Amino acid sequence: MDVNDIRAVLTAIIFFAFIGIWVWAWSSRRKADFDASAALPLEEDHPISNNEREKI
Repeated sequence: MDVNDIRAVLTAIIFFAFIGIWVWAWSSRRKADFDASAALPLEEDHPISNNEREKI
């Protein structure tokens, strides 16, 4: 096994990992979680009270 075989195996592993992550990200089970995450920047921040400032 030379270096080109190792490179080919590594390329195949990375390719299948990419496809696995792609399928996971686009699966319908994850849609609700991703929709909630996408809405986070649009939500209002709650003001910090004096009690919370003391904890920081």
